[in-house]
Order: sequence, then structure tokens, then C-alpha cells
Amino acid sequence: MTIEIGQQAPNFELMNSNGDNVSLSDFRGKNVVLYFYPKDMTPGCTTQACDFRDFHESFTALNCVIMGISPDPKEKHEKFINKYDLPFLLLVDEDHHVAEQYEVWKLKNNFGKEYMGIERSTFVIDQEGKLVKEFRKVKVKGHVEEALHFVKEKLV
Repeated sequence: MTIEIGQQAPNFELMNSNGDNVSLSDFRGKNVVLYFYPKDMTPGCTTQACDFRDFHESFTALNCVIMGISPDPKEKHEKFINKYDLPFLLLVDEDHHVAEQYEVWKLKNNFGKEYMGIERSTFVIDQEGKLVKEFRKVKVKGHVEEALHFVKEKLV
């Protein structure tokens, strides 16, 4: 399945850090910033999560929900949320099924070692559930501000 701007974003149902199932369709009527990240408690992922935390109120004021997805288990998400006081949902995609739907489960290379993992990416979904923007191969520095600027300019 190829995802395209202007098309319905692939719906999914995943468990959050509280053990509740969450579907993308649960948030119809709200804009959604859906970000995929490799691993809880790593430097880049922590910076990104804390940036989303720091701008959370600005996103909320724009009728926007933030959700993070990684292959980490529920317990690791709980620790990550508690340690960094994250006010948004982190979803469990241990089998990387949703990452594959969004085409972010990629072959990666780190110091000559190849492995499959998440390519840091963010998707902006409008109130009707349509994909309106994708940020792929995200660099953490300045990214959250860029996503917020897009939501302000295009979805408000």
C-alpha cells in the first residue's frame, strides 16, 4: 500500500502506554501529528519527544493531537512518558505493522551494520483523516517547530 498526500491516511489500532487500544479514526474532527521514532530513551528520540512536549499546548490550541509510534513495548513507553512528563500518547507497534503501512520500516545502516528499523518520520493528518503532509528522514533539530508552522499555516 502506498500512502499519498490528499488520500485517507491508513487507519490503525494500537495499544497505548495505558494498555488501551487507540485508532486513528478515534480522532476524526481533530488534526493529528503522527510521528514515528526508533526507540524510547535514546538521545535523538528523547529530544524529539521533549520538543513535542514543549510545544504541546501550541498544537492543542490548533485542534491538533500528537501521537508517537515506535516498536517499544508498553512498559518502556510508560517509563519514557513518566521520566520526561510527556503529555501525549505513545503507541506500541512491536510487530511494526503500522510502520510498514506508513512505509517507515526501512533497512538501516549504522557503522556498517545493516538492520531493519524505523526511519524517523512525521505525518500530518487533517480533521477528515486525509494525509496532508509528510516529513521523511526527519532531522530532530527544528522539526517540531516546522510541523507546528505547517499546521498553523495550512490547517487553521
